[in-house]
Amino acid sequence: MANLIDLAAANPFWVWAAAGAALLAVEIATGSGWLLWPAASAGVVAILSLVLPMDWLQATGLFAVLTIVSTFAARRFMKRLRGHTGHDINDNVARLVGHHGKAVGAFAGRAGRVFIDGKEWAAELDDGGAVEAGAEVEVTGVAGARLRVRNA
Repeated sequence: MANLIDLAAANPFWVWAAAGAALLAVEIATGSGWLLWPAASAGVVAILSLVLPMDWLQATGLFAVLTIVSTFAARRFMKRLRGHTGHDINDNVARLVGHHGKAVGAFAGRAGRVFIDGKEWAAELDDGGAVEAGAEVEVTGVAGARLRVRNA
């Protein structure tokens, strides 16, 4: 065991490179997105260990700081770079925007009910027109628990 510790102390580049590779392998297997930044940080520490003399405490501290900074920076700025729209693909109401359906009954004023995607939903009209029972409508948005619709 002492020989293994001496070997690791003599070759910090390979220890940090192996740690980065292991973290990256787990990230690829799980796809969580959380281990990408620690893997990159371990790679940076591996490269820096070649040019800067660091003991294990300094290298571990640098790894921790790089992991925290890169994770927070990525979570904050990656949404902007990807053009994040804010829509959750698991949101079963927002995904209905653009779908067509039929009015269950005539709308009273701007409020009524529509049948879309096998379910009945509360709806309100976007425009001031009238909707008769059975008329085809298109979902234009979501307002709270109601779908916003217009005549299709």
